[in-house]
Amino acid sequence: MTDISKAGTFKLGDRTVKRLGYGAMQLAGPGVFGPPKDRDAALAVLREAIASGVDHIDTSDFYGPHVTNQIIREALHPYPAGLTIVTKVSARRGADASWLPAMSPKELTEAVHDNLRNLGLDVIEVVNLRSMHGIHGPAEGSLEPQLNTLAELQRQGLIRHIGMSNVTSTQIAQGRSITDIVCVQNQYNIAHRDDDALIDVLAADGIAYVPFFPLGGFTPLQSDTLANVARKLGATPMQVALAWLLRRAPNILLIPGTSSVGHLRENLAAAELELPADALAVLNGIADEKAAA
Repeated sequence: MTDISKAGTFKLGDRTVKRLGYGAMQLAGPGVFGPPKDRDAALAVLREAIASGVDHIDTSDFYGPHVTNQIIREALHPYPAGLTIVTKVSARRGADASWLPAMSPKELTEAVHDNLRNLGLDVIEVVNLRSMHGIHGPAEGSLEPQLNTLAELQRQGLIRHIGMSNVTSTQIAQGRSITDIVCVQNQYNIAHRDDDALIDVLAADGIAYVPFFPLGGFTPLQSDTLANVARKLGATPMQVALAWLLRRAPNILLIPGTSSVGHLRENLAAAELELPADALAVLNGIADEKAAA
């Protein structure tokens, strides 16, 4: 079995977690909507993740909606000591599976209570506020009312820590002026590197950076360069992409998602993959290739 502790650890709030975690989004049905095709397989993936040493699971009650949290509870409750569950709020799903803003104080409060109920928790370790000013990427706009709402729920003891997602540097600064921000979750991977400077700033301040779509998301990473490096290393392209992220900065926490036990094991094996300097230099150029294409 892979020793995922070889990827190291980082602080997430007041806990120290292994840098390779698991993202639960793919446990829902197609388009992250409705139930999975195979619920038993979804349960098995979660149990395998825990058996493999994963101690950080990322989820949201708007996955499904409600589906992934209910599966997590069925698979793992009562939760193992030391398991950190992180969720996010501020969106809801339309009947047509669309992603809609749900950023009012009432909606955010209801979302936190929905997460607590469906996960079977009395308090959530980390709640990320996902900005919906831009649905498909960060867009400027104040998040003060939303952050104040979460800070009040934190004072009530329902949330331990607050993070931010799909946000700009300006919004992060605003968040840090209102409350402690323990993590930022934005899109980032070997080909999509808009947050390079932000990652380094957060690393200097001890704040975790959690890339979503670390493997490209709904359109998986496609790169001849990545495939060639993987072939030379005897690894899969996705393992190389994850190993690159682990090398990129010490504050990066990974939450690759999958609904397959086999793929889960492949992803976790990235913890033991060494990237020689020449391979790293080649991989660092992939973002430039994408920009030039």
